Amino acid sequence: VLSLCCEACKKVIFHVPSELEADTLVGRVDLKECLQSAEFISSSDGNFKILEDGSVYTTSAVSLSAEKKTFTILLKDIQEHVQKKIHVNLVEEEKKKTRHARDTVLKRTKRRWGPIPSVMIENSLGPFPLQIQQVQSDTAQNYTIYYSASGPGIDQDPKGLFYIERETGNIFATRAVDREQYPSFQIICFATTPDGYSPEVPLVHTIRIEDDNDNAPYFTQDVFEFLVPENSKPGVIVGKVTAEDRDEPYTLHTTLKYRIVSQNPLLPPAFSLHGDTGVISVSSPQLDRELVPSYTLLIEVRDMAGQPFGLCTTGTAVIKIEDTNDNAPSFKQIQYETRVEENRVNVEILRVSVVDLDEPGSPGSGAVYEIIRGNDDRSFEITTDKNTNEGVLCVVKGLDYENAKQRILVIAVNNEAPYMLAPHSQQLSQSTSSVTVHVLDVDEGPVFKPCLLRLEVKECEEIGANIGRYVAEDPETGNSEGICYRIPPGQCNWISINEKSGEVRTIKVLDRDVGEMRRGQCNITVLAIDRNGKTGTGTIQVVIQPGNKNYPRITKTDYIMCRDRKPICLTAQDGDESPYSTPFVYRITDRSLASMWKISRHNDNSVYLSPNSDTPFGVYDIPVSVTDNGGKVGEHNVRVNLCDCVTPTECNGQSRELSAGNVTLGLWAILAMILGSLLLLLILITICGCCGSGVMHRHVTDDCANHNLIISNTEAPGEEVMDHNIIPLQNTNDQGGYGIKTGEQQTFEMVKGRGHTLESVKGGGHQTLGSVKEGGGQPVMDTCRYSYSEWHNFTHPRLGEKVHLCRQDEEQKHSEDYLLSYNYEGKGSLAGSVGCCSDQQEEEALDFLDQLEPKFRTLAETCVKR
Repeated sequence: VLSLCCEACKKVIFHVPSELEADTLVGRVDLKECLQSAEFISSSDGNFKILEDGSVYTTSAVSLSAEKKTFTILLKDIQEHVQKKIHVNLVEEEKKKTRHARDTVLKRTKRRWGPIPSVMIENSLGPFPLQIQQVQSDTAQNYTIYYSASGPGIDQDPKGLFYIERETGNIFATRAVDREQYPSFQIICFATTPDGYSPEVPLVHTIRIEDDNDNAPYFTQDVFEFLVPENSKPGVIVGKVTAEDRDEPYTLHTTLKYRIVSQNPLLPPAFSLHGDTGVISVSSPQLDRELVPSYTLLIEVRDMAGQPFGLCTTGTAVIKIEDTNDNAPSFKQIQYETRVEENRVNVEILRVSVVDLDEPGSPGSGAVYEIIRGNDDRSFEITTDKNTNEGVLCVVKGLDYENAKQRILVIAVNNEAPYMLAPHSQQLSQSTSSVTVHVLDVDEGPVFKPCLLRLEVKECEEIGANIGRYVAEDPETGNSEGICYRIPPGQCNWISINEKSGEVRTIKVLDRDVGEMRRGQCNITVLAIDRNGKTGTGTIQVVIQPGNKNYPRITKTDYIMCRDRKPICLTAQDGDESPYSTPFVYRITDRSLASMWKISRHNDNSVYLSPNSDTPFGVYDIPVSVTDNGGKVGEHNVRVNLCDCVTPTECNGQSRELSAGNVTLGLWAILAMILGSLLLLLILITICGCCGSGVMHRHVTDDCANHNLIISNTEAPGEEVMDHNIIPLQNTNDQGGYGIKTGEQQTFEMVKGRGHTLESVKGGGHQTLGSVKEGGGQPVMDTCRYSYSEWHNFTHPRLGEKVHLCRQDEEQKHSEDYLLSYNYEGKGSLAGSVGCCSDQQEEEALDFLDQLEPKFRTLAETCVKR
């Protein structure tokens, strides 16, 4: 708990009007007299507020109705645990006696409480203290007024610079002031009565320090550096110098003027300077870097608009002349001579130099050399040495003394930068120099002509065949006498060369299908040696040309053809390359067989072989010749078994043996055969299941004529129809189908529609099941009953034919038509087969309907009357 010691410090009385408006200054209390450091200042009356300087203001309109009002100012120092109180009494001031109009004396008084801002000269010489202003309040006519002030220069830094006389209000300065440090001061003046009452609002008074030209201008840089291209035209701006002045801006003290004091070198004047802006520009049209590389200017800046009594400062500006390529390079010599041995390559033979007055190392002086004449074969090359700027002439292709004993070259030189014509110079022609190169004779080895010889050899050429001749010449004599030839070891061993004559022969059969010869060519290096032991080298490129060494072969020669007589595709292959392979020409060489069989074209390497329509069944050995594009013939014997079958498997044992080695069943064909067998087994099981429990005769009684199965395609309950659109359960001879099992023999009736018999599954013929039994094509409609063996004999070959078609079709189209999958549809009916139910022998045996599942009882009740 913070405990403060509180005691009354003093009492203050303010004489005020009876009516006080809001924000009216009541008076000023010296707070520091009671407490030096008051951290908390408050008033006991909310109508008054106290500022930190002790000024008391009203917060709202106050009326002194009781002629006296009292409140307390509370001061607290929390750190020192001290609390002080100041009692303030407000007393209504006495009203002045009212004068009559005739007794009123008009007196004009001069109000001095609000004077104009004071002015003090910077760096004033005194004498000090120097009076600079006086403040006076009009209330001094009615009260005794004491004046005081606070603010910078009085009780704030710089302290003690000004003070105010308490009785007169005169403001004095105690010493000189620097305007650049303190351009002005704002002080607060107070007018109070001896008892502390402030009849006037505190006055904010400004003391302005009038500038004195006590600061000379100065340049912003010690040295200004500029670049200007040589040969620049007059008026081109070089740069700008800038200076500043600390004196008061926008006065003569800071109005600056520039001028060039001197130039080094002195003459002629090359630059001008704008006096107000400090911009330097070119004034001479002859800025030549080669004569004067740089200029130094001494520049003066003066304030007071350049008047003689103004303060001034000088600075330096260095202007460098930037080089341009206004000097063309020139050779030091106009003619050079040099020597080089023949056949020397990549050797330096000469260095040439030039003179250029432009700045060294710049693009304007960098030399670029070129050979403009005498180098048509590109045997020479000239480059620039960046360190010395010299041209280096080299031989890059061997020279031949026998062809030319000397070469004359013309070399020209330019600069990296384009040439710029100076105003005082003339256009110069390109500098050139001639170089005479003497070629020295050297004893050199033999030379093959040409250096690369291409020899083309037919494939399978005989060993020792002469395929060409490769000789070299002595460059000095121009003939081949005394030169011997040799092939160094370690190369492909295809050819040999005669040591004396240079004849080239094969030493093995060149076959493109064997080992290293498959790439078809080989480069072989040959040496030529003269009498002095000098050697020369050449290259023989041996290229093997494809030959017609293989005859075409038919890939398959054994076939089985059924009664459909589908053409056979014969395909041949040839190991040779074009143009000795396709297209092939097929021909039947036997005349008698050629009249029975014919060949039709399929593509370049395949044909179709098909028999004529009258060709009888049998096994044929057909001689077929195949001729390739190169004329080579291959003879083959094609065996075709023309069989009276639907599928090739139905042919005799010999035919099956012939085809067993060549025909394989694919995955789809095997799958089709398995599914076909399963389907056949399912049919047999179904037939046996229908008649497996003995002979069952079912008749529908006569009173069931009106109980029929209603044909409907709706799933909602339908109306009961008695006599329309019915399917009678009464058996007839020409509708439906039924089977009867008696003893060990099974018969099956197959009647479709009214008077239509089952057609062949092949679709192309009209053979019926009755024709199988009787051997004819006429249907038997009287009984329509056949044995199971006859039904099996009728269906089995046709089902096999369909399976064969599934196997033969590469696109598997028949499998989509005949190989169908069926889902399980529930267990079988207790009534058995419909065919069995249509038997008429047991007419009253309908009690099986009592064992039907619940869902069929409604149907049964509809069909049977109890």
